[in-house]
Amino acid sequence: MEASATARYVRTSAQKAKLVLDVIRGRNVNSALAVLRYTRKAVARDIEKVLRSAIANAQQRDGFNGDVERLVVTACYANGGPSQKRVRPAPMGRAFRIVKRTAHLTVQVGERTVGSVEAVQLESEEDDTEERQVAQSTSVSKKKRSPRKSAVKRQKSN
Repeated sequence: MEASATARYVRTSAQKAKLVLDVIRGRNVNSALAVLRYTRKAVARDIEKVLRSAIANAQQRDGFNGDVERLVVTACYANGGPSQKRVRPAPMGRAFRIVKRTAHLTVQVGERTVGSVEAVQLESEEDDTEERQVAQSTSVSKKKRSPRKSAVKRQKSN
């Protein structure tokens, strides 16, 4: 059972919203709400509202067992909305364009099934450790610097 909520035309850029959404994806809803409360980004308040709405939508659906503890953020994303374009006067008769971006925020919550979210998180952690190991093993060795000219001159004079 899944439920979703969407906030449209939120006055922020989708890029800034994605930074916060990446933090709560895959978390328990209570944990996600706690993270959003202490996140120092303005868009976190809007995402918190959408998450609370998604939780309320899940509670209203048929087949909901009444246990909010089992709800998990299954998907969350931000798509770009329409942009308002403004003009700001600039020196020497020129004009600078100001783009006021908007975003559409979507949060989906679903009940936790055995091994669903935990397995995905464990797999992603394993992938991260494998990538680190590969990166460390294939790291480029430091390039040997050529000797200084003064050192070369001393060697020639000896």
